[in-house]
Amino acid sequence: MAHELESDKSFASFRQPAWHGLGTVFQEEVNTTEMLELANLHKWDVRLEDVVMPTPLVCDKNYFFVTRTNPFIAGQNDVLGVVGERYHTLQNEDLFSFADAMLDGGRWETAGSIKGGRVVFGSIALNRSIVLDPNGVADKIDNYLLVHTSHDGSVSIQASVTPVRVVCANTLNMALRSTKQSFKIRHTQTANGKVQAARTALGLANAYLDDFSKMANTMIEKEINAKQFNDVLLAVYPKPNDDSKKAMTMWTNKIDVINDLYVGDNNHMIAGNAWGAFNAITERLDWYRGTGESKLAAASGFDSAMNAEKNRILKTVNAVLQVA
Repeated sequence: MAHELESDKSFASFRQPAWHGLGTVFQEEVNTTEMLELANLHKWDVRLEDVVMPTPLVCDKNYFFVTRTNPFIAGQNDVLGVVGERYHTLQNEDLFSFADAMLDGGRWETAGSIKGGRVVFGSIALNRSIVLDPNGVADKIDNYLLVHTSHDGSVSIQASVTPVRVVCANTLNMALRSTKQSFKIRHTQTANGKVQAARTALGLANAYLDDFSKMANTMIEKEINAKQFNDVLLAVYPKPNDDSKKAMTMWTNKIDVINDLYVGDNNHMIAGNAWGAFNAITERLDWYRGTGESKLAAASGFDSAMNAEKNRILKTVNAVLQVA
């Protein structure tokens, strides 16, 4: 069975969660006001500016630039997006203010912005970790509440529970059938509304992590042999119909990387079970694809396509191995 414990700094970590590379990491506990200042998210003055249609163009609707004061370059104002008449701006101070009511359930760990300021985020390290098979492989999972939104109208205010496997910082964004992993936060100016949003977030986190630990424990108890692991790989990534040298080389390289990860330093303890198979495949997605901000954003859970791919992999692994 999974064993839960308070955050323990004695566990070694070979990598850090991907969002560490995208924002400011806080070494000490900070409140939300301090978090915004340290992460250069304060005093952006997000505002709307009229889009003036050039002659002779005519439009029967009004459009606006979403702009901000650049926190790094004095005197520079940035255009973050173009929106319609119904869009209302929110300041970063308002977006994250609900979290002050829940910091007794965790602490700000990282915050920042990506995509030129269009998306802002903060991660709260929850005071709840999980150790799978504590008397055996003792695979530790740290858990976070990741809050993010956009200033270009593309993303609402969202909070998502994000488990991270400590030994490889593999982000395990998985949608479980029984509980919600994420929810949208309504902006409210009332103190009661902020407290309720915080309670909802913590309630979501605890319910999700209860079910996550059961699911992961079931996978770690499902032993597999080399043939079964190969069957999983072929189900997740079938051999291409295109037998061109380029297609075959790409496929072979992908399979070779996953095989190496499966028995490598980060996964050798859990090689031989369904949990190890799943983590080897998703570790490749997080750390062996792409470069720069886009790679880290995808590994952080900001990329919906990446999250969907991890869920596809989870379903495939469990279906092939007949994990209950």
